[in-house]
Amino acid sequence: MQSILITGCSSGIGEHVAKRLHQQGYDVLATARQSQDVEKLKQAGLKAYQLDLQNEQSVEQGFIWAVENAQNKQIDVLFNNGAYGQAGALEDISRYWLEQQFACNVFGWHQLSNLCIKHMRQFGSGKIIHNSSVLGIVSMPFRGAYNASKYAIEGLADTQRLELANTNIHVSLIEPGPILSQFRANAMAQIEKSVDIENSVYTQQYQGILNRLKKEGPAAPFTLPPEAVYKRVERILKSNKPKPRYYVTFPTYLFGFLKRILPATWLDKIIGSVKD
Repeated sequence: MQSILITGCSSGIGEHVAKRLHQQGYDVLATARQSQDVEKLKQAGLKAYQLDLQNEQSVEQGFIWAVENAQNKQIDVLFNNGAYGQAGALEDISRYWLEQQFACNVFGWHQLSNLCIKHMRQFGSGKIIHNSSVLGIVSMPFRGAYNASKYAIEGLADTQRLELANTNIHVSLIEPGPILSQFRANAMAQIEKSVDIENSVYTQQYQGILNRLKKEGPAAPFTLPPEAVYKRVERILKSNKPKPRYYVTFPTYLFGFLKRILPATWLDKIIGSVKD
């Protein structure tokens, strides 16, 4: 039985992966930022703990809890998943809100990864899975803070993989495009809190962004359910030598291919024509 520590299990990908792995007999250590979500996970039969990736002490305490509650006190796999999307034009995003984006999406992941790597070295094996995004491959307008956080994760993961090459600790990236989740609703709440839309030079563009964020269900083309990400996680768990990258959804395959073959100016025109 492998023990897997997962962040961001309140909804969407994290919740689905945690519950599916639990059903398959894995020892799941689920974490979420809000206490009510932790209680919901416990009611579903999972081991759960309140962990805030933006808080250094919370991350450390969450790791200690995970070790104490893991089967044989060994964390075999870390699935870094907890994140949110800060929408808005970069010139409308203050330093404070950019720091908050990185505190959750990058710094918390880095801290937890380092704690797990040190732990995994003691046992001579382990796997770290980073749930990145197609926006870690290409950038889209009005998503600059989130783009940057995912590009950072891509760089951290690639470096970890090189530095851990002579160990039995494997690092993999999962790169989804649109997945059915609460991501849009959370992004909607965040942009209303952090961006002065009425006084922005992009006020008109924001109206279209808000309309898309308000849509329920699979608002973007080629949206897949969280099960698509779960299948990649399961493949990594069962592999002795997981691949560095796992694409999910058609947009990721498409833009990954286009970035390799097109000049930047051509790719910019294509991305600029995408409405979502």
